[in-house]
Amino acid sequence: MDLTKAAAPFSLLKPLFAQTPVASSGRVRHAGVRLVVLVAAFLVVTALAAGVRAVAGDNPVLSLIGGALVAVGALCVYAAVVRALEQRPVTELDPARARPELWTTTLTGVGLFAATFVLILLCGGGYDTEGGVSVGGAITVFGLMAGVAVTEELLFRGVVFRLVEELAGTTGALAVSALLFGGLHLVNPEATVWGALAIAVEAGLMLGAAYAATRSLWVPIGLHLGWNFTLSGIVGVTVSGDDGAPAGLLHGTLSGPEALTGGVFGPEASIFAILVCAVPTVLYLRTARRRGRLTGRGHRTT
Repeated sequence: MDLTKAAAPFSLLKPLFAQTPVASSGRVRHAGVRLVVLVAAFLVVTALAAGVRAVAGDNPVLSLIGGALVAVGALCVYAAVVRALEQRPVTELDPARARPELWTTTLTGVGLFAATFVLILLCGGGYDTEGGVSVGGAITVFGLMAGVAVTEELLFRGVVFRLVEELAGTTGALAVSALLFGGLHLVNPEATVWGALAIAVEAGLMLGAAYAATRSLWVPIGLHLGWNFTLSGIVGVTVSGDDGAPAGLLHGTLSGPEALTGGVFGPEASIFAILVCAVPTVLYLRTARRRGRLTGRGHRTT
């Protein structure tokens, strides 16, 4: 889904994403206050998104429309609240960067999970499918995952990482946002502590490092979408301990040693997921250092 095209009908909302200067006289200066307000706003967005997903169910058309509405709505809420509180252009959602970065990083996310999956199979994991091929299932999952990727990245990288970085520097922001992101997945039906820690390391750190290096939220959104869609929408295996998601193109199951396959949590708890995602994490952090984007406590950035 091209989010820039999806947002086209909302022409009245274009000023939210304008990159023109904004008077800073009304800015809320304390990062802690802005953090609380933005988190509260996204708790409301998340509740509304859950309602949209419940209405859409397993219907491909409704899921695609619902995913687009959730994604665009979350983007607009984030932009509106940030502009109101911080009195600045929302440079981390620069529309000019959306299309190229979303395409590139979504494909990168696809490649990262594909590499993880191939390594699991090459090292002794088994994979079986039941039922046939469902294009409608893939569309349903894409709509679902588009909404999930946008809302979670706006919350964990746009809000938590960015504002904790002002308070505790990049290292503190990486640690806090990754642990909270991993902890979120403990609420899933088949969650495990190891699975949550794996998510924190492989995804939380990678997505935080991606934002630190680029200062663009389109990058972690694309990585998140590509990974989740390939895992659930194409291969059709358990996502983060939640086996209740709609079936994708295939409905598959992994078998073999838990260290390889991730067990009931799914392949995101596999040692290979951690190793594969460690590569871009290191590369992004090296890029952030080279660009001078690793900041200390009290340094405001976007």
